[in-house]
Amino acid sequence: METAIQLDAVANAEAWQYVLAICLGIGLSAACGFRIFVPLLGINVAVLSGHLTLAEGFEWMGSLPAFAVFLTATVLEVTAYYVPWLDNLLDTIATPAAVVAGTIITASVVGDMSPMLRWSLALIAGGATAGIIQTGTVALRGTSTTTTAGLGNFLVSSGELIASTALSIFSFVVPPLAAVFVIFCLLLAIYYAVQRVNRGVETQAMKKVPAKA
Repeated sequence: METAIQLDAVANAEAWQYVLAICLGIGLSAACGFRIFVPLLGINVAVLSGHLTLAEGFEWMGSLPAFAVFLTATVLEVTAYYVPWLDNLLDTIATPAAVVAGTIITASVVGDMSPMLRWSLALIAGGATAGIIQTGTVALRGTSTTTTAGLGNFLVSSGELIASTALSIFSFVVPPLAAVFVIFCLLLAIYYAVQRVNRGVETQAMKKVPAKA
């Protein structure tokens, strides 16, 4: 009887570890949607400080050489987004890069799983989350560029940096709450995107209606 209870406790603990890992992956992937290298640097620091263990095959992400690479890339990325013409240029490659980064991050924090399940989960939970967030930031920067002639892009870039940093820290501290927050934001973003598309369709339909004589 005691053995069965102990086995159940171990199984529940392992299941909870999987849940935490998936939540961490979702939170960090969302942070990738704002800045690609900030959460990667966060993972590296967490591993080096002994607060995180990566899945087999991803140990390189927690090495000292990776720290140098991620730190340099983070500084360059953050700086580049404050250059008026360069920020929009970076957006053209940032979305696919964010999807790749989000997928790798989620795969790296998930424990022992079959490769097929791990990468499928990483692509859906990590890559898709990062891609949706990044697409939203691209639309926001495009609106800012159009309405303020690029003058408001400084505020957009600053907001993205703050969001990426805060969400990365939040994901490490309380992964489940971070994941719930991200999912809520994604649903809200999808809702407003659908509403915007519907309004655009209605507007086009009204323009096609011939005026009465």
